[in-house]
Amino acid sequence: MNSSTVDENVDLRVLLLAGRFQVRGTSNYTIRLAERLFDHRIGSLVVCPDATLIPAARRASIAVEEYHFLDLPLIGSLILESLRRDLSHDPPDIVHAQSMDMLRTGLWLAEHWERPLVLTVHDTATARDRSRLSSPLLKRIIAVSQSVKSELLARLGLRGDRIEVIHSGVESSPEICPIPVLDGTHVPVVGTAGPLEAVKGLPYFLGAARRVLSSGRDVEFLISGAGPEEENLRRMATELKISNHVTFAPNLPDFRQPLAAMDVFCLPSLRQGLGSIMLEAMVLGRPVIATSVGGVYSIVRDGQTGLVVPPSDSARLAERIIELLDDPARARELAETGRRTVQEQFGVEEMVARTGAVYRAVLAETSAPVHRAEAVLN
Repeated sequence: MNSSTVDENVDLRVLLLAGRFQVRGTSNYTIRLAERLFDHRIGSLVVCPDATLIPAARRASIAVEEYHFLDLPLIGSLILESLRRDLSHDPPDIVHAQSMDMLRTGLWLAEHWERPLVLTVHDTATARDRSRLSSPLLKRIIAVSQSVKSELLARLGLRGDRIEVIHSGVESSPEICPIPVLDGTHVPVVGTAGPLEAVKGLPYFLGAARRVLSSGRDVEFLISGAGPEEENLRRMATELKISNHVTFAPNLPDFRQPLAAMDVFCLPSLRQGLGSIMLEAMVLGRPVIATSVGGVYSIVRDGQTGLVVPPSDSARLAERIIELLDDPARARELAETGRRTVQEQFGVEEMVARTGAVYRAVLAETSAPVHRAEAVLN
């Protein structure tokens, strides 16, 4: 392991195997683990293909090694062998693949170093993943919500005792002070944030925006994030004749400032493991409207901690946006209840502590070298 992870106060070391860092919840998950595991006597090294988008201040506080092209099909195998050699003199005690995308790589390293593997699943897995997820090298799966665990059990037939539900945690003390919600001093801003991907349901957000604006209300809409759907979304805003009221904010270092600028946060996803960016909006005191998918129910109770709408339903999303715009007091009440809920149940410290406990349990169970399992690596 990297020398910066070695300390007399560390009694185990973990390799956090991540994909390319992006401005998204899964990348924040890895950074928060790396920043706080040391508090639990766990040294960590983040290995990834590209760490460019980790904010400089946060990168300075963690150990990161970039292995460029690690995630590419052909050259990646050569880079992976280089990584194995670099750490083979002092391999980590645990390999923790941070997402399904890194499972294959994690299995290969776990086999060659004879170390146990842990995997975090943020979203759904497919039937083709079953053989790898059933590998004896994979000692524990961390699911970010009960919904994710239930799907792993129902669709893939995995053993329940190998899956731990540990919610993604968020900071309870934001560094920035958001504007007051719907206080009448500014034009209301309704927004969303995250990777601009088809599964995020953003065309339905724009459809709702058109309906809200057609009602005659003075509202601005904000879409923060970058991704393959950005061009299509910009074109759609123009076709809907609402582009003058829609602001795109791509390539920001994180979502804190755009979230703080919103009066209402919307999560129009068609599929969702948990919704860690929504958690960040809630801890900033923003009322949320989310679709009834995946792990959203772990957080949003309709009419208590937020509002829930069906997926793919612009009309209903618009109605619920208008509900909050027309009743600022209720919006602030929902926001405050949501904020307290996130602080009490989704804190980053609990996430890190429980993840550290998984590492220790896995090591306690692993009394002999793991066996080769070539079949799952092919």
